Amino acid sequence: MNFGVVGAGGIGSYYGGLLSRAGHEVVLLTRGDHLAAVRARGLEVRTPNGAFTVRPRATDDPENLAGADYVLVAVKGYSLPDASDAIARAARSGSVVVPLLNGVDVPERLESLDIPRASIVGGLVAASLVRTAPGVVERRSPFDRMVVGELDCSSTERVRRFSDAMSDAGVSASVSANIRMDLWRKFAFIVPMGVACGLARRSMGPVIASERGRRLLLGALHELVLVSRATDTPLSDADEQNVSRELLALSPQMRPSFLADLERGGPAEIDLLPGTVARLGRAHDIPTPIHDIAVAAFDAATQPA
Repeated sequence: MNFGVVGAGGIGSYYGGLLSRAGHEVVLLTRGDHLAAVRARGLEVRTPNGAFTVRPRATDDPENLAGADYVLVAVKGYSLPDASDAIARAARSGSVVVPLLNGVDVPERLESLDIPRASIVGGLVAASLVRTAPGVVERRSPFDRMVVGELDCSSTERVRRFSDAMSDAGVSASVSANIRMDLWRKFAFIVPMGVACGLARRSMGPVIASERGRRLLLGALHELVLVSRATDTPLSDADEQNVSRELLALSPQMRPSFLADLERGGPAEIDLLPGTVARLGRAHDIPTPIHDIAVAAFDAATQPA
């Protein structure tokens, strides 16, 4: 099959590399040093089990995505508007759009940028993937998991074919019967972690070491759960308990990518992550004081000096 990748950072380069190794035609839409390195030396993919180098086609011309069976969208949320023209062109040529961004309203954001809703399926990734240098991507987690599904919970050949291709490439991939719920469950894990670590400017260790830090973390989670219950995808008490256990069991060294963006001075996925909770809370008259304060603090921290 033919795959396009919009956003060849950690996620896009890693999965593009695996698909290329498996024999699929892959086009990476990228630019700058990464584009030059992949063209000159190929793409090096490092995993806990070893490394390999492949030579996917690398380009900075969106026209080269035309005709791809699937286009993986792996840009940061704040870069979606800049990437929308390339994604829309691919969708108009018949490509299935598979967003792998964080957030629960990414399909709606894509649709607002003139990407046809019928072209979009839901997707999520659970892995630590980092582009460590031009032409080099590394998986730091011992696992990489991908879940895809139709937004209307139907069962279609296009999501099965995509999942099968990913599985054949070595990914732990599956098809969800309710991708919206899976997106909310991931959202419930990453947002409180980003809020707590972002406000503390520390890794998870210091956050969960103190009673106040734990209250902040689990308070953010509870606000998010209450907001979810005003939507069509309500998180259960069991979901909240499971996520609580997972958060409190994280490695002390765990540093969310949201914190790394803040430390660099932005941009960061403020609107896509804590901002979504705050916005939905206002829309449904649900108080979200932790997220409101976090959004204001993060927004101030990323403004020019």
